[in-house]
Amino acid sequence: MSEDGINALLLTTAANIAYFSGFQTQFWQSPTRPWFLIVPGHGKPIAVIPEIGAACMARGFLDDIRTWPSPHPTDDGVSLLASTIEEVAGKAGQIGLLMGAETHIRMPLSDLEILRKKLPGAAWADATPIVRDLRIVKSPREIEKISHVCQLVSDTFAKAPQLFATGQTVIEAFRTFKIECLKRGVDDVSYLVGGAGPGGYGDIISPPSEQTLEVGDVLILDTGCVYDGYFCDFDRNYGFGRTSDDAQRAYETVYRATEAGLEAARPGNTCRDLFYAMQKELDAGGALGNAVGRLGHGLGSELTEPPSHAAFDETTLKPGMVITLEPGMAFAPGCNMVHEENIVIRDGGPELLTRRAAPELPIIV
Repeated sequence: MSEDGINALLLTTAANIAYFSGFQTQFWQSPTRPWFLIVPGHGKPIAVIPEIGAACMARGFLDDIRTWPSPHPTDDGVSLLASTIEEVAGKAGQIGLLMGAETHIRMPLSDLEILRKKLPGAAWADATPIVRDLRIVKSPREIEKISHVCQLVSDTFAKAPQLFATGQTVIEAFRTFKIECLKRGVDDVSYLVGGAGPGGYGDIISPPSEQTLEVGDVLILDTGCVYDGYFCDFDRNYGFGRTSDDAQRAYETVYRATEAGLEAARPGNTCRDLFYAMQKELDAGGALGNAVGRLGHGLGSELTEPPSHAAFDETTLKPGMVITLEPGMAFAPGCNMVHEENIVIRDGGPELLTRRAAPELPIIV
C-alpha cells in the first residue's frame, strides 16, 4: 500500500473481509446489509458493520468495530464509512478498492456514488494486484485447512460403491454424498454439481435431476466442501455396470492430461505452461473441444480464485500456491469427461492434497 501510495484499503466482500479479520458467518447469504472493512497503512483493520454482526466480529482480534442499525432506508452505513475513511486516509488520501477481474463491490452502486461525493478530495485506486498477490500464496495454516477438507472428501469418494447404485436418481445420489461428507466432518457442502448420461454427461454445472442411474451411465460429482472457511474443489467420475470404449478412452485421456499438469506444476513455470501441457494431451486424445474455457484455477477461501490455467494467463507459479488441475474434453456430441485434482506448488514438485483418482474409470456394479 505504501509503495502504491494507498492510504486506506476498502474491502466489501466476504472472502476479503474474512482474510483480513478472521470474521466468518453464513449471514453473508443475506444480501440485505452491506459490510465494510478498512485496512489502514498502519495498525489493525477497522470494521464498519451492521449492529447485528458486532458480537460475532468482536470474538476475533479486531479492537475497533463501528456499527450502525441496518438495514437503514436513507443511510445504510455510508456516513459512518465516509467519516472512518477520512479519519484514516485524510481528506485527500488515496483509497484502494478492488476493481479488477474476479472482484466485485458488495454495496449498492448508488451508495458508492454517495460515498465518493462525501469524500470529494479523495483519490481512488485499483488495489486488486495488492490483495491478489497477498492471497495467491497460502500460509502453512491455510494449506493445512485445504488439505484437511480434501482428505475428508477423498474419504467420502472412496465409499462410492456403497453410496451410489443403479436405480437411484441423480438427486438421491447427490443427497447421499452430501450427508456422508457432513458425517465425516466438513462444515458445509457449499457446491455440488454434475450430471450423468449414457456414455458421458452433457455438462458439469447442472443441479441434480430426477434422472435414474442406469447401466452404461457415467456419473460425475464435482464438489466444493468447506472446512473452517477453506474449500476443496475436485470431482470424480463413475461408470455403472459397464461403459463405452469411448468413455474409457476419454477418462484415460484426462488422466494423462492431469499427469502432464502435475509434471508442469513447478515454480517458475506459468499457468499458460500448465494449460498447454494439459491441452497437448487432450488434443492427442481426440478432444472435440472444452466449453469450460480453462483447465484449472486457484483455490482457497473461495471455490475459485485467480489464477486461471489458460493461454491468456502468464501468472508465475510460486511455492505455496494452491491450485486445481482440471482438464476436460468433449469426446462425442453431448458427452464430456472432466477430471480435477487439488495441489500445492512446492520447490521439489507439486504436492497432491486430494487422493489421486484411479487411472481407469471406476465401475460400480
